[in-house]
Amino acid sequence: MINCTRTNSENKDFQKLVAELDADLKVRDGEDHSFYAQFNKIDAIKYAIVAYENGIAIGCGAIKAYATDTMEVKRMFVSPTKRGLGIASTILNQLEIWAKELHHKKCVLETGNKQPEAIALYLKSGYQIIPNYGQYEGVENSVCFEKVLA
Repeated sequence: MINCTRTNSENKDFQKLVAELDADLKVRDGEDHSFYAQFNKIDAIKYAIVAYENGIAIGCGAIKAYATDTMEVKRMFVSPTKRGLGIASTILNQLEIWAKELHHKKCVLETGNKQPEAIALYLKSGYQIIPNYGQYEGVENSVCFEKVLA
């Protein structure tokens, strides 16, 4: 059974999972990794979810304020041995519920063209591709999404 826990960036399991995510992205992004890494610091994340199976941290995600009514989804990751089981969808859904509880009307996010499984997750979860926003404007490898929260 999967249990999701609300936490923040001080959570050691969240930090460990993000380190695994960063190692994966360093390989996928290659020479572009340092550009993306500057936007993915976790020191000030107030809203993070860690998914556990039998007490072991297997996935995470976070949201942070982007605009008055908008949260940005950050640091989505599921351990490679646990992928394809719906864990990322569960984490994303929990983040959206939390964003609504915080009175936000939509979520935005950025992922890379080299992360096809992430793109598939967001499309399956009702996110729409939007023009690249903020620091991702004009970045060819970036794909940005938005979802209006019901």
